[in-house]
Amino acid sequence: MAVNITAAEVNKLRTQTGAGMMDCKKALVEAEGNFELAIENLRKKGQKVAANRADRASSEGAAIAVVNADQTAGVVISLNCETDFVAKNESFVKLAQDLANLALTCASKEALLEAEFGGMKVADKLIEQTGVIGEKIEIGGFEKIEGAFVGSYIHAGNKIATITSLSANVAGAEEVAKNVSMQAAAMNPLALNEDGVDAEVVAKEIEIAKDLLRQEGKPEAMLDNIAKGKLGRFFKDNTLVKQDYIKDSKQSVEQYVKSVDASLTVTGFKRVALG
Repeated sequence: MAVNITAAEVNKLRTQTGAGMMDCKKALVEAEGNFELAIENLRKKGQKVAANRADRASSEGAAIAVVNADQTAGVVISLNCETDFVAKNESFVKLAQDLANLALTCASKEALLEAEFGGMKVADKLIEQTGVIGEKIEIGGFEKIEGAFVGSYIHAGNKIATITSLSANVAGAEEVAKNVSMQAAAMNPLALNEDGVDAEVVAKEIEIAKDLLRQEGKPEAMLDNIAKGKLGRFFKDNTLVKQDYIKDSKQSVEQYVKSVDASLTVTGFKRVALG
C-alpha cells in the first residue's frame, strides 16, 4: 500500500536537511513516511557520493571569520567544495557561516566535526550535504585566536579570511584590527615578527644570500655578516609587523598601530585561504 506523503512533510525534511524537494520526497517514500529513516536514507546517499568523490580536489569554497560578542576570541574556517558555482551558492555560504559560529565554541577542527549541528554531528552534516550538492564538501582550514581585542576581515568572495589579536581594547582598536587583518589577507606574511619565523627558514635564507654573494665574488670571510644583514630585508617583506602598511607605504604595520595608541601591539594573527 502506497504511503501518502504530504507537501508539508517534504518541506519539513527539506528545511532540516537542505536537500532538494524531489530528493526529500523520494527519501520519504522509500522510508514509508518515517521521518528519521528518511534522514538516514539521505545521509546514506551522501556517504555513497562522498566515497565516489573522495579523491576529488576541494579547492573552492568559502572562508569565514567570526569574533565572539566581547571581541576577545575569533575563529576562521573554510568550508571547501569542488566548484566556484557551489561556493557562490547562498545556502552554501550560510552553512559556512553557521559552522564558523559553531566553531567559536570548539577547540579544534576535530572537535567541530564531532559537535552537534541540526540534530546530527557536523561530520554527518557534511556527508549529507555531499549527497545533496553532489560535490565533495569538507572543513578545510580551522584557526582560532584569543586576545585583549580580536578583529577580523573577509576578502570579497570569501576566498581569504583573517583574524588579528591586539594587546589592548583601546579607542580605535576595531579599525586597527580590521586593517591589520586586511594586511595579513593581502600580503600573506610568514609570521607575526622575526621570532615567529622558523629557524630552518632563516638558515635557508642565509645560505641563499651567501651563494649569491659568492657569485658576486665577495670574500668568504665577509659572507656571514653580509648575509645576516640581508635578513633584515627578508623580515621586512615576510613578517606582518615589519611589512610596509598597505594603506600607507611610508610606515610599517607596527608604526601604523603605534600611531593609533603608543602602547598598542599586534599579538597574533591567523589566515585561511582557499586553493
